[in-house]
Amino acid sequence: MLRMSKLADYGTVVMSYIAKQPERLISAGEISHAIGLEQPTVSKLLKLMTHAGLLVSRRGAMGGYSLSRSPQSISVADIIDAIEGAPMGLTECGSTPGLCTRESTCSVRANWQRISQSIRGILADVKLNDLILPEPQAISWRKHIEGTTSPDSMNESMEALHEHRNQVTG
Repeated sequence: MLRMSKLADYGTVVMSYIAKQPERLISAGEISHAIGLEQPTVSKLLKLMTHAGLLVSRRGAMGGYSLSRSPQSISVADIIDAIEGAPMGLTECGSTPGLCTRESTCSVRANWQRISQSIRGILADVKLNDLILPEPQAISWRKHIEGTTSPDSMNESMEALHEHRNQVTG
């Protein structure tokens, strides 16, 4: 089973919490309490995402964190890249050429790169504002994509996501 790291998963939760409250600065302590993660973990994620330019921070008693740009312009791929420190890839050679010593003779490299690029494309297409859909709309979206596994059905699902996003955001 392919999975993203727990830290990347937590990063999407932290960013979603911040995105739901765009009008104010939010402290690490508040985020920790609200989402049930230890404050050192939340602080680490906030630092990584601030360093990557996804968040802005303000120090002081009235300080905290906010998104550096709109949730429509921050993708899930951006969040994962910020936390993992490199573009996401399923294999060593999937995102950064030259890391694998067998790269020049590997018979499956091109296929793994194709798979990685497809997944990355989907992650880049899903925006932070899609993650913060109100629950009834999120449930509706999940029901729509259940059972979609073929490339054609994935393309149809992404088209439906774009239509759904346009309906929700007006």
